[in-house]
Amino acid sequence: MYKKILVPVDLSDPELAKPAMATALEWAKVSGGSVRLLNVLPMTPVMLAEYVPPDFDVQQRKSAEEAVQIVAAETGLGDRATAVVRQGGIYHEILEEAKTMGCDLIVMSSHRPAMRTYFLGSNAGHVVRYATCSVLVVRR
Repeated sequence: MYKKILVPVDLSDPELAKPAMATALEWAKVSGGSVRLLNVLPMTPVMLAEYVPPDFDVQQRKSAEEAVQIVAAETGLGDRATAVVRQGGIYHEILEEAKTMGCDLIVMSSHRPAMRTYFLGSNAGHVVRYATCSVLVVRR
């Protein structure tokens, strides 16, 4: 059974993550495991740096940490649900967090495929290809 489950959450579209969170919570309850919610903040582009306040990244991170903590508290798993915010490329940070926590399973939602994802690939596609643990992609 899966004991350490990672669920990436996009705070700009929390509805998208709900099916993945529900699936992860079911697995965690059955196996007595834990769930870690992960939000990845993009890096502020250098060309925009002069137009944002000096502490913009700090403010963004604090806001994201508060929001993802609220989502974790709403899971009903108590202290078996944790949350973390990382900054960088989405699929890269998902893979790094999975490795850091030694997770057994990554459960993530995916958008419906579009023509651009057939050529460029999606974040879920990269995670599926490069993860060293099992990955479950949940569609709406």
